[in-house]
Amino acid sequence: MADTVAAFDLGTGGVKTAIFRPDGTCIAEEVVSYKTFYPSSSHHEQRPEDWWDAICASLKTLLGNPAVDAGSIRAIAISGHSLGCIPLDENGALLQEFVPLWSDGRAVVEAEDFFTRVDPDAWYRKTGNGFPAPLYTVFKAIWLRRNAPDIFARTRTIIGTKDYINLLLTGRIATDPSYASGTGVYDLKAQGYSPELIEAAGLSPDLFPATVASTDILGEVLPDVAKQLGLPPGVKVVAGGVDNSCMALGGRTFLEGDAYASMGSSSWITISSSEPLLDDRVRPFVFAHVVPGMFISATSIFSSGTSVNWVTDTLLPDVKQAAKATGLDVHDELFRLAGEAPAGARGLIFVPTLGGGTSFEGGPAVRGGFVGLDLQHGRADIMRAALEGVALGLRVALDELRRMTAIGSEMIIVGGGARSAFWRQVFSDVFDCTIVKTKIDQQAAALGAAALAFVGMGLWTDFLPIRALHVAEGRSEPAAETRAVYEAALVAYRQAAEQQQALSGALAALREVAS
Repeated sequence: MADTVAAFDLGTGGVKTAIFRPDGTCIAEEVVSYKTFYPSSSHHEQRPEDWWDAICASLKTLLGNPAVDAGSIRAIAISGHSLGCIPLDENGALLQEFVPLWSDGRAVVEAEDFFTRVDPDAWYRKTGNGFPAPLYTVFKAIWLRRNAPDIFARTRTIIGTKDYINLLLTGRIATDPSYASGTGVYDLKAQGYSPELIEAAGLSPDLFPATVASTDILGEVLPDVAKQLGLPPGVKVVAGGVDNSCMALGGRTFLEGDAYASMGSSSWITISSSEPLLDDRVRPFVFAHVVPGMFISATSIFSSGTSVNWVTDTLLPDVKQAAKATGLDVHDELFRLAGEAPAGARGLIFVPTLGGGTSFEGGPAVRGGFVGLDLQHGRADIMRAALEGVALGLRVALDELRRMTAIGSEMIIVGGGARSAFWRQVFSDVFDCTIVKTKIDQQAAALGAAALAFVGMGLWTDFLPIRALHVAEGRSEPAAETRAVYEAALVAYRQAAEQQQALSGALAALREVAS
């Protein structure tokens, strides 16, 4: 049997493990979930032991698949969720059972104190860290020092998610530039940690692991671990990368001007370029790419799929119930309902920031809603407006990226929203570009990790084979008949979103006294 690699996509909700052949074919995959814990407000935690257990369980299942030959696996590579803060002692042992997840926002005071010494705009321009500052590793580390001094006193290294799994596999502590660029102290253009930022944080440079290329081989799976996993001796472990960058690579976004859109609970548009796209107002979040010499820059809306789910669960529950009762696909029925309304939903606009927004959208306090409700509006209009609202919100973000760099005329779309031909057409019409759905969809991050292994092992000379793997399953071209409608809708959406931002303070005060 031909050589294969095992790719692990270590995500927020679970791990997706996939076995790939060098021709890019995924011969088997398995998903194992794990829990997120919310012990108090803004505290989002997971257990690293759960990550390892999920990896072991998923790989064990795959090795029991007749299509998978354990003896053919030559390498492992991991895509890991970002902004991790996992403290290790001098022996590399885990110091906390529960560690903060990327979305953990507890370090507000620590970030505020840091920015009394460091200009926040200068920090952003150096690091590209456009998420809310408390999410970044450096501030989580400062929080640990202030709130768990006994643990911090024993901490010698702080590493990220996929790097912890790599440590268990190989016994080696290291990271790669894509993951290091989410620490809050990584200088994107200098391609290394910033001594000035580390000093301003009052931390030791030794806390941050050395970086190697994403395709570098860290070592072989330790003999005892290989036996535990059911792997043959000599399986290599490649450094891997942060999930954002691995997904971009697997999503055919690694050459100048490549772009992809990911549609899920949150949604974002990502651009690949040889220079980071930095803007003090919009604050795209930027990571070093797993592809040397490249960067990925993205803007997002935090509450896209979650807002649409709220609309369907709260306003249209009977549609979902009826679909389930008759054995129909729930999403197909919801999209069918939306298709009964005309483009523009008869003048109804939906701002999908029901769970708060990015700094560009107005920050955590902003909220969304329907604007322009009329007695003529029915359920189909409500559903269509919800879907169009997500597309319009992303179009605003896309226009800002277009202002900063040239973007190709077509865009790959991945994620749950990519499954619907109806929604893909809405995105094409609103974005005014070609939307391409390929067979590489939910596997994008795993494919990106596998590609790192292929290149690291010399099975590929570069990443270009990925482009051939993206065989189009559907292409949506902008419809001329809807252009005027969506141009007017975009103007209305921008004003509605600005109105929501202006109301955010008053509404926050209302929520506080009304709760």
